Amino acid sequence: MVEAEAAPVEFPKEKHEAPEAIVKTEDKPVVQDAKVPEPSKSSKGSLDRDVALAKLEDDKRISFIKAWEDGEKTKAENKAQKKTAEVSSWENSKKAALDSKLKQYQEDLEKKKAEYGERIKNKVAAIHKQAEEKRALVEAKRGQELLKVEESTAKFRATNTAPPKGFGCFGA
Repeated sequence: MVEAEAAPVEFPKEKHEAPEAIVKTEDKPVVQDAKVPEPSKSSKGSLDRDVALAKLEDDKRISFIKAWEDGEKTKAENKAQKKTAEVSSWENSKKAALDSKLKQYQEDLEKKKAEYGERIKNKVAAIHKQAEEKRALVEAKRGQELLKVEESTAKFRATNTAPPKGFGCFGA
């Protein structure tokens, strides 16, 4: 930077060679240093002016590089944020799809559980019915045997005879 106390700089009307050349390759400007013309030693004011111009051009080049660097960093950050958002979106959609699938599986399992539960209840009811039928058969047979015993008892009393000693198991 030029100090505030320095004399105002006057730019000559003739064309000077640029102290640097900017070459643009693949959308990235590259700054190449060119030859800085040597100041003419004709006068002290001319030398100061050339030094100030060289410093100004150098500052301009540095500020251009800094602006380019900031722009590239911003582009990289934006690109990374965009990719991160895409990945997050993809992840969320996949999670939602899997959650939906899981819910469907759970609903299917609940239906199957209810169906199996109903089948088991029906089987339990059928077993209970069979058990009741078997109990009824056992009771009927018991009733028949008791009736048979009562008839035999009545017959033995009527004939005044004693029942056989083997109780009918081993023959009479």
